[in-house]
Amino acid sequence: MARGNSKSELAARELDAAHELPASEGTGDDANASAGAGVSAAADDGLRDAELQKLRAERDTLLDRLARLQAEFENARKRGMREQQEFREFALADALKTLLPILDSLERALDARHPAKEEFRNGVELIYKQLDDALGKLGLRPILAKGELFDPHLHEAIEMVDTADAKDHEVLEELQRGYKLKERLLRPAMVKVARNSTH
Repeated sequence: MARGNSKSELAARELDAAHELPASEGTGDDANASAGAGVSAAADDGLRDAELQKLRAERDTLLDRLARLQAEFENARKRGMREQQEFREFALADALKTLLPILDSLERALDARHPAKEEFRNGVELIYKQLDDALGKLGLRPILAKGELFDPHLHEAIEMVDTADAKDHEVLEELQRGYKLKERLLRPAMVKVARNSTH
């Protein structure tokens, strides 16, 4: 009896062994985790590629915008230089138009045959007045000198003259007239200046 029981137990064990599942290299949880990690890594690579493509597109857009801005700046600079040159030429043409009547008067004076001294002098004075008026319209102003106190911003002292007849540093004589264009000094007046040690 005991032998019969052992045979049936042995057969039962063999049957159980035949129905057992084959052993895997890991547990089910480990296999699932490994598969999930592979999917996650692939997803990360895809995101990185997408971000890289986005950054490249932004870089290309910025470079294109920079190139356009540089071209616009260069065009604006050239346009500004051209307009400045045109303005200078316009201003010069306007100034020269005011001087043309004076040139005409000088030509007429030179064409006159044997003018009397008085007539010639009157003609030259008229031309001088025309020139003075034309330059005045352009903003040219003579600098006051004779009788004024010496001003180093407006006058250039050529000679100091010791005298008791004028104040110290008074301009005695104007050797060459100075001019200002509106408020800008074009040329200082060349003058003789008094030196009076008694004042």
